[in-house]
Amino acid sequence: MAPAVHTRRNIPAYELLDEVALAKLESHADWLLETVGMEFRGDATALELFDAAGARVEGERVRFAPGQAREICATAPQSFALHGRNPARTVTLGENGMVFMPGYGSPFASDLDNGRRYATLEDFQNFVKLSYMSPAMHHSGGTVVEPVDIPVNKRHLDMMLGHLTLSDKPFMGSVTAPNRARDSIAMAQMMFGAEVMERHAVMQGNININSPFVFDDTMSGALREYAAANQCVCVSPAIFGGAMGPVTPAAVAAQTLAEGMVGVALTQLVRPGCPVVMGSFHSTMNLRSGSLTFGTPEANLVTMALSQLGRRLGVPVRSGGGQVTAANAPDGQAMMDSVNAMWATVLTGTHQVWHAAGWLEGGLTMSYEKFILDLDNCGALLRMMQGMEVSDATLTQESYAEVGPGENFLATSHTMAHFANANYESLLPDAGPYETWSEAGSQSAAQRANLRWKNMLARYEPPEISPSVKADLEEFVTARKAGMADEWY
Repeated sequence: MAPAVHTRRNIPAYELLDEVALAKLESHADWLLETVGMEFRGDATALELFDAAGARVEGERVRFAPGQAREICATAPQSFALHGRNPARTVTLGENGMVFMPGYGSPFASDLDNGRRYATLEDFQNFVKLSYMSPAMHHSGGTVVEPVDIPVNKRHLDMMLGHLTLSDKPFMGSVTAPNRARDSIAMAQMMFGAEVMERHAVMQGNININSPFVFDDTMSGALREYAAANQCVCVSPAIFGGAMGPVTPAAVAAQTLAEGMVGVALTQLVRPGCPVVMGSFHSTMNLRSGSLTFGTPEANLVTMALSQLGRRLGVPVRSGGGQVTAANAPDGQAMMDSVNAMWATVLTGTHQVWHAAGWLEGGLTMSYEKFILDLDNCGALLRMMQGMEVSDATLTQESYAEVGPGENFLATSHTMAHFANANYESLLPDAGPYETWSEAGSQSAAQRANLRWKNMLARYEPPEISPSVKADLEEFVTARKAGMADEWY
């Protein structure tokens, strides 16, 4: 398997908004936190922490004076390393780092052979393996798909076991209950050691805010578990314009900043210096039908604005999308939506890109074929982010001494020295000219992707792992499962 490549950008981030506009968005976020505030439902500990920090706590509602939430966020690191169990897989979140990870949370899986169906543990394991084998994926993901063949209260154990044994890249743990977060941390400690995790982030927890302005005790409780363990917390409001927030991009951006700052602030109250990523999951809606839409100009503008706002807050930023789409098949619409969203995400300097591969049907489905199509686009974009080298070597005056006017450069020494790596090479089997493509069965890109993922899984070999650590992990999973009755909802 090739090592992960291109984890840093070498081109400047595009900046959409000027200082006046950014300051107005930040002022509006302060107004929201002073006027509306954030509810913490069922989490007395969080309320006590904010009360001790000087916020105005009334019942379960917390309000902040202008600038107060931002001040609490100030201890969060601007960048940090997220360690893989293989040191070669360690990545940087913040600065010029770029981290791509697969889709998250889909209850369905699909492929051209078996169609759309409920995802299983085998599907989860397959996508972890594919992510491990993919140089364009820097991260193993989290709940890549929901293994619905495993009881709800036990599936986090199997997913953690998969991340820790089938891959050696960074990963996410469970957040669906505080005790599941504790299980995830305990299993990571078996692999990395508790002392290492006291000093370094090796995993992440995805904490979604119930926009508008609600933290339930499941999310805030899981947040506090990860923060107390010094592991990375990803704070992600989820705002669909017209439903969880106003319809305008500016309003969605300001509300996301407001909600995100409260989550970041809570991590710092639990443990100052805790590594954190401010993110978002936002989209537009078809206001006639109520269906979600992705890759739209309005959503992309929010993505651009949030990259700037996150940098000004001083924390790494997670994208609002990635290669997202509402399409139901890995077709032209799917790729058009995805590429539109991905360009806005990458060009504006996002540090961590979720849903970078596999997403279909508004996130309900992970598609094996779209995973490969998305990987191909990820690879091309990562190559572009490296920029253009202008030097004597790349201008290659000697090539012009080898050929004259009207001659080609295919056999020059410069071409021969660089042909293998000069251009990004697609992951998909070459379709060839029309006649060759037609004679081979006129295969679509999705059909060629189908061959690719099957070939990858056939070639998969797991990373090395200590037999004793693996045995300890398996024993922990078995014991925890035996101590719980199955719960299917």
